[in-house]
Amino acid sequence: MLRKILVLLECGVLLAALLVVGAAWQQQRALEQPLHLAEEMLLEVPSGATPSGLLNRLEAEGVIDNAFWLRLYWRFNLNAPAMHSGEYRLLPELSARDMLGLWQRGEVVQYSLTLVEGWNFRQVRAALARQERLEQRLADLSDAQLMERLGMAGQNPEGRFFPDTYRYVRGMSDEDLLKQANARLERVLAEEWQQRAEGLPYREPYDALIMASMIEKETGVPEERGEIAGVFVRRLRMGMRLQTDPTVIYGMGERYNGRITRADLRTPTPYNTYTIDGMPPTPIAMVGREAIHAALNPRDGTTLYFVARGDGSHVFSNTLAEHNRAVREYQLKRRADYRSSPAPRAAAETE
Repeated sequence: MLRKILVLLECGVLLAALLVVGAAWQQQRALEQPLHLAEEMLLEVPSGATPSGLLNRLEAEGVIDNAFWLRLYWRFNLNAPAMHSGEYRLLPELSARDMLGLWQRGEVVQYSLTLVEGWNFRQVRAALARQERLEQRLADLSDAQLMERLGMAGQNPEGRFFPDTYRYVRGMSDEDLLKQANARLERVLAEEWQQRAEGLPYREPYDALIMASMIEKETGVPEERGEIAGVFVRRLRMGMRLQTDPTVIYGMGERYNGRITRADLRTPTPYNTYTIDGMPPTPIAMVGREAIHAALNPRDGTTLYFVARGDGSHVFSNTLAEHNRAVREYQLKRRADYRSSPAPRAAAETE
């Protein structure tokens, strides 16, 4: 009797060993199988999706075989956290093991959106709308409704977002990106405000943001930001109008057709610094850290005017007479991108 029991035990152990070996072989075979793909596939993983559900789906679609063994491997061997939502790029040369590794590491496909220094908010919204992989939650909202949605009710959106390249994955929204861009702007502005020069004509950081936007639009050569800021700050301190063309253009809105006439310079708008004292009520563009730094640390000096040379740089002048001579010089050269601040009456285009 005892001998029979021992034989049965030996058979049981042998059978168990065979089952373990067979299971290991089946699992290894399932892991090493190539994905049945003829070309690249983007696997979309919504929030809350599970590996088991995805493996069953891929098996039903013929991308993998033996999903059962892959589910066991994921559960007992990888100790992986919850899956990251987004898109996973599956390639024909990948094995099932490679695919599970992508899932475990959360290597979702990333897309990028670049917000450019000097853009206005209309351009920002247009860029967001072109992102096909981005969930569009704000597209049908007015600017006021959009700002309320972002938790900034009553604020003007112009200049409130930091220009940079932002990464996003499938499942993120335009709202998510704008919140990131706004948080970045607020952080940079606060940091630069703490390091500002003394005696500036700003009541609050928002004033510096408005100034930075004018500097951003006027600057063609980065090294001149500080000098342009110095001109604007000195004019403010002296009670002189800023008379900078980008504010005229911004105030014209869709009426701007690429040129400014003398009538445009005389036409009052809330932004036209030829007709208003001080600065515009809001920024006129997005600004980078360098423009903010220049607004808060303007270069010392005596210059009050500047005129574009035509190569992106400017000639700076202390007096109106000097400025008029520089304007005449570059008008005679008929530079297509001629600009001066302020533009003397003789230098303005005719109607």
